[in-house]
Amino acid sequence: MVLQSYWKHGNKFQYTFLLNRLNIRFIMLKQLLILLLFNSVFNLVYANNDPIVVAGNARFTVISSVCIRIEYAENKNFVDERTLFAENRDNTFSDFELINNKNEVIINTGRIKIIYKPDGNIFSKNNLSAFIKSDTGFINWYPGKKNEKNLGGTLPTLDGVDHAVKVNDGLLSMDGWYLIDDSNLKILKNDWISERNYNSKVDWYLFGYGISYKEALQSLTAISGKVPLIRKYVLGSWYCRWHDYTSYEFAQLVKEYKDHDFPLDILVMDMGWHKMDATYGYGHANMLGWTGFSWNKNLIPEPESLLKRLKNDHIYVSLNVHPHDGIRNHEDMYADFMRALGKDPTKNENLPFNAGDKNYMDAYFKYAHQPHEKIGVDFWWVDWQQDHIYPYVFGYPYLKHLPWLNYLYFKNSEQDNKRGLGFSRWGGWGDQKRPIHFSGDIMSSWETLKFEVSFTVNSGNTGCFFWAHDLGGFYGERNPEQYARWVQFGITNASLRIHSCGDNLDRRPWLWGDEAEKSMKISFHLRSRLMPYIYSSVWQSSNQSIPLLRPLYLEYPKQEDAYTNAQEYFFGDNILAAPIVTPGSGKNKIAKQRVWFPDGSWYNIFSNKKYEGNRTDSVEADLYEFPLFVRGGAPIPMQNYTQRMTSEPISNLIIRCYPGRNGEESTYTLYEDDGFTKDYLKNKYAVTVLKYKREGNKSIITINGTTGEYNGQIKTRTYDIVLAATKKASNASVNKNKVSVDYHSESLENIIHIPTSDITKGYVIEISVKDN
Repeated sequence: MVLQSYWKHGNKFQYTFLLNRLNIRFIMLKQLLILLLFNSVFNLVYANNDPIVVAGNARFTVISSVCIRIEYAENKNFVDERTLFAENRDNTFSDFELINNKNEVIINTGRIKIIYKPDGNIFSKNNLSAFIKSDTGFINWYPGKKNEKNLGGTLPTLDGVDHAVKVNDGLLSMDGWYLIDDSNLKILKNDWISERNYNSKVDWYLFGYGISYKEALQSLTAISGKVPLIRKYVLGSWYCRWHDYTSYEFAQLVKEYKDHDFPLDILVMDMGWHKMDATYGYGHANMLGWTGFSWNKNLIPEPESLLKRLKNDHIYVSLNVHPHDGIRNHEDMYADFMRALGKDPTKNENLPFNAGDKNYMDAYFKYAHQPHEKIGVDFWWVDWQQDHIYPYVFGYPYLKHLPWLNYLYFKNSEQDNKRGLGFSRWGGWGDQKRPIHFSGDIMSSWETLKFEVSFTVNSGNTGCFFWAHDLGGFYGERNPEQYARWVQFGITNASLRIHSCGDNLDRRPWLWGDEAEKSMKISFHLRSRLMPYIYSSVWQSSNQSIPLLRPLYLEYPKQEDAYTNAQEYFFGDNILAAPIVTPGSGKNKIAKQRVWFPDGSWYNIFSNKKYEGNRTDSVEADLYEFPLFVRGGAPIPMQNYTQRMTSEPISNLIIRCYPGRNGEESTYTLYEDDGFTKDYLKNKYAVTVLKYKREGNKSIITINGTTGEYNGQIKTRTYDIVLAATKKASNASVNKNKVSVDYHSESLENIIHIPTSDITKGYVIEISVKDN
């Protein structure tokens, strides 16, 4: 009767557990039997509509079916304000069952069952536990339990890393749960930092997801805030080097990119852009002169003119900044800054940088940053600063500068309806709201290249979806083959950013020999052509809270192979990547990589070679390609190569398809917007649904008419439908009208061209063709 009642009142997964797991530890079985007795009393169990449950000094907030906030505060002084981690206090879940009496609180979401026995003491395994549903039964959790099978997270920086190192935990774990402790983070009042009430003792977030990893990430962003859609130009080609460039040299750089046929979207100006006239600083001796906010007119005599020329050429600019010494008396804006703070500038007083003082930071952004932004600086590279010197923000113990400055800089970047844009090291849990992140000055070596691949993929487990790496390495050995392979990895990163120091490592591709230049040109051009797919995938990352670079287990959590190939990942929905991270041999530097192919058909994007799924292969690749595969049957939106890969509208949309399985249909959504403003949050964007279906030897590609509008949207475009890895088509039609097909025998591609038409018009293309 007890078990029947237990089943009746919505506890089926625990009932199954009792039947199937008879070898459970005695103490756990005893606790379950107590639960059964309570649940058999019908009038104690009821559906709940209030997601907040208070029991004495404890409070539980149900965020989702797989996430519950757990608080303990003396005198019930709970925290309702935001923190740097917890952004959204309104996102809650009410579809759960509740028992709440003076002796016991039980919250059952169907995925997590929390049991709490108020005893007047802070949480421990004596008064708090949980049972988490998994695919094999359920998992027991209690305070203090170790998370032993964590799948890895990220690090604040890779500075100085010259080999694989241990990363911090991520949210995802084969244990099926993770606990984020937000107990010590400061709160936000009126968008400024403040101390939380000292009576608040515990502020935990228990995630219990089993193998539903995507749900875990979605719950993370539900409470902590979504990953915003980054400005489109960030996805392009960056040039960066620690070198004191003149205006003329910057102009020559742009010309060289054009002459050598490489795309360029962003110029990053390192420390040489500013004065270095401070006679002393608050930093270490080797950091003297790193801080600066005034143009170095000896190198760049007319910054406004330079920035205007770059802007007219659709090149965006970032300036490096180390805030740690503040605005000192040699800076151009010193007098205005001091007067804004009520200080007498004639006394030449140098104030310490004070990120904990709102008046100081308001004046800092107003006088040290916004004038540069008005003449064309697009965003700031916040480099290392005072955490080396005095690690905590003045007046706020345990608050480090990195997460707080990331918050302040991102907020400053959102002026005039612009999408916020950071460019700084990772600030910890919750910092996914301030992309893009800079991974630091890594050593150039094969070992660090290999580590950076897995590091980038694991970072998605914390919500850190978008990295800007020093592709090739910041310092270390000069190795053209290794650099070319690093750039190949960069094709599938959130940004194609090169950076280095010293003359020997200048990362301009044409300085690395003919073979490396040829390889990198293939990579840069492919990145440009893939931009419609990349931007659509980034939108999906933001919209659905799934990483751009996805570990295989995120898509195939029940497959053992998905956990053993750390060098392999999905790039969006339909591209599988496994970059080469070891030196090759022979004239063409042929190297191998182990690749697990999930279910389906997979095609090498360079050679069109087919690989069947549910198997592992050792894939060879010379210097001019790497293991990069497209899912058979998936329509991939592409564009023609352009040197400004993120700035030009898609006037010719290329839809590339490889043969899919008979009878299966695959859908992909092309996403477009203005690429820069927050108007997308007001539904000012456009989508075009693309479909592929195979019926025997007939392939059917459908282009739905574009829906949605945004500022700057083009009204017409042409289309090229490319069916790759196929024999010559026998016939084809567009909207039932017979059309000609252009066949390329060397690349095994059938191409159908659709002339200029209104983007709202839809097409159905049918091609009779056999696989190659």
